[in-house]
Amino acid sequence: MASRRPHRTLTSNPEALPLPRRVSVAAIADKVAELLMEANYDIGDELLGALRKARQVEASELGCQVLDELVLNYELARAERVPACQDTGVPVVFLDIGQDVHLVGGDLEAAVQEGIRRGSREGYLRNSIVADPLWERRNTGDNTPGVVHVRIVPGDRVHLTVASKGFGSENKSRLAILLPGEGVEGVKRFVLETVSLAGAQACPPFVVGVGVGGTFELAALLAKRAVVRPLGRQHPDERVRRLEADLLAEINRLGIGPQGFGGVTTALAVHVETYPTHIASLPVAVNVGCHSNRHKEAVI
Repeated sequence: MASRRPHRTLTSNPEALPLPRRVSVAAIADKVAELLMEANYDIGDELLGALRKARQVEASELGCQVLDELVLNYELARAERVPACQDTGVPVVFLDIGQDVHLVGGDLEAAVQEGIRRGSREGYLRNSIVADPLWERRNTGDNTPGVVHVRIVPGDRVHLTVASKGFGSENKSRLAILLPGEGVEGVKRFVLETVSLAGAQACPPFVVGVGVGGTFELAALLAKRAVVRPLGRQHPDERVRRLEADLLAEINRLGIGPQGFGGVTTALAVHVETYPTHIASLPVAVNVGCHSNRHKEAVI
């Protein structure tokens, strides 16, 4: 079934409501700074393990060499506490805030940006943000502003995911509004076309995030959330899991291979997220993640 919020029992009795849990925005700033540095230093055991596993099945000699060098690069970055890639990207912060949380101590948006600023400075991350996208394109000098997505969820915790989205892969991401009749095969065609166009320029092997449904803007956000889903965390819908497996197999038959040198490892994973949509439409977005696909998460 498509993802949808379950119906919940509502109450108007204030005595039955839990007391809010106080969370300081300063703690959020500290955690954003920490996660931003960790995302750039350590891609995580799941992704590193996927690269090692890919090396065992890769048939291309050049592809094997690339995978060996990628693994070595990430091991060195982790050990030396240095960024794994010169493009430390645009910081993207997902905040899932429990509705029973009371944020105190200042402005949430300002705290997140301060965390990005501090993490970029202390982590020696390249400043990549230009304030004016069209004319002056002057670097802001501190990697802010990052992109912040806030969602209110049940509970009394704050769940953070901090990603560094490099733009070799981001530049190759795409969105389309398909007709409903194009269905699953239309989605597959668009995903495969997007990956083919990305080729070597988006730094394969990829993690491919796909968002299906919703509206124009929600499809893109679904794809972004899909690309930062932890590797190995399965989608709850069996049909979506089957679509992910089919797409991964078809992408790896394209022959692009590691860094475009050919081979059977063009993607490490495909993650699909869905949402209900209009009867007359089928939005689909593809967010390409490079082989580092840097992100970290924590709960406050």
